Amino acid sequence: MKKTMKFGAIALVSAVTVSLMVAAPAKALNCAKPKATVTMLGTIKPEIQDQFLGAVADYNKSQTCFVVKSIPGDRKLTFLQNVTPMYAAKNAPTIMYTLQEIPDMADKVMDLKSTRLARLVSKDLLAAGNVGGKQVGVPSTAEAFGLLYNKTVLDKAGVDPKKILTRSDLEAAFKKVEATGAGAVRFSSIWWSLGAHFSNMYFSTASKTKAGRLAILDGMADGKKDLASDPVFKDYLATFELLKKYNQSKPNTTDTEYDLSVKDLATGKAGFWFMGNWAEPNLLTASPKTDFGIMPLPMSNNASAYGNGSIPVGIPGYFMIDETQSTSWERKGAIDFLTWLYTSPAGQKRVAGPVSSGGMNFIPVYKGFTIQPETFMAKEISTYVTSAKTLDWMNTFYPAGGQDLYGASGQKLMADKITGAQYADELEKAWKGSVKTWRGEKK
Repeated sequence: MKKTMKFGAIALVSAVTVSLMVAAPAKALNCAKPKATVTMLGTIKPEIQDQFLGAVADYNKSQTCFVVKSIPGDRKLTFLQNVTPMYAAKNAPTIMYTLQEIPDMADKVMDLKSTRLARLVSKDLLAAGNVGGKQVGVPSTAEAFGLLYNKTVLDKAGVDPKKILTRSDLEAAFKKVEATGAGAVRFSSIWWSLGAHFSNMYFSTASKTKAGRLAILDGMADGKKDLASDPVFKDYLATFELLKKYNQSKPNTTDTEYDLSVKDLATGKAGFWFMGNWAEPNLLTASPKTDFGIMPLPMSNNASAYGNGSIPVGIPGYFMIDETQSTSWERKGAIDFLTWLYTSPAGQKRVAGPVSSGGMNFIPVYKGFTIQPETFMAKEISTYVTSAKTLDWMNTFYPAGGQDLYGASGQKLMADKITGAQYADELEKAWKGSVKTWRGEKK
């Protein structure tokens, strides 16, 4: 199966606007069986943990057939490191959520092709969750990442983010922000941010065409790609060094980095932060009346270079339902919960509603949503999508555990423990011999 993710204007317009097709709300079940406990590994992501658990509580109160229970897992471990011993102990979670590891789970989870949720989302957005014709997973939301900014700080500095088109423009903006007394940018030394998101900035801009980008992945897997000689990679390193130069703080690889960055951007101690819109709920919780935006991260000094005016938009993860260790009743409960979450008025309020009301502020990808995010950042993302100014999430194709390795290499580069050439070498070695899932190869 050839996995492709298309995020042009046509593919994602329906994901960020109200569909003309209105889905009927989920119907309550009549239970002839005892309650079944439906377990889920994690809470989608820690940034919206409280809101997700609130949705779980709402669902559990809404019916008498099932009890959904979240299993925290160990956040210091990868998805596979968490779930593999659970399967070995015959105690697999009913619902799981991941991205790169989807091919690893294909033989353990059920085919969701005939479910109501799969019928309510476009084929393009289902693609990365389809393995060999089997719909292994269904998507959660659309996300974007780039340079987040505090509009109040930028306004004070006289910086218009729409006019930042090159790396030189960005440096000039950093200097203007610093002149006001604020820090220019938070460039977080978080392994998953450097590994999945920043590294994606190279792979998503390395070629103007999808075929060209996949060919680069081929070269990486074959051990034939020389990153150090690639002009786009050189620009990528230059952008990395620019962010490092103006980074407001010293590299911090601990779990405190994310919260510190949220605090500094929210309070105006920093003007920019390289991160994604998943941070918006945290930012709005810290500063509800502030507008936080998102803009492209310029990757070169050529304003017309591919990707300079676009942001990466993609599906961060897919829900999967175990088929090998769960009962049919538990699987029915898992499907019922996910369907309730995305089709019922109460579930949609939790999914797309504002953080101040207990919502997750997700951008809907399912047809029939009557609630749409209304935040400043969500509207900006919608503008990029409808203007076809989006980049692929090429990290979707990373080998399982790959982003961990790329993140570790990024941390060393940020701390000046390795050079750019050594960083390129580490990325090449991490990719060499990878199974080409993007070409339909099976693990």
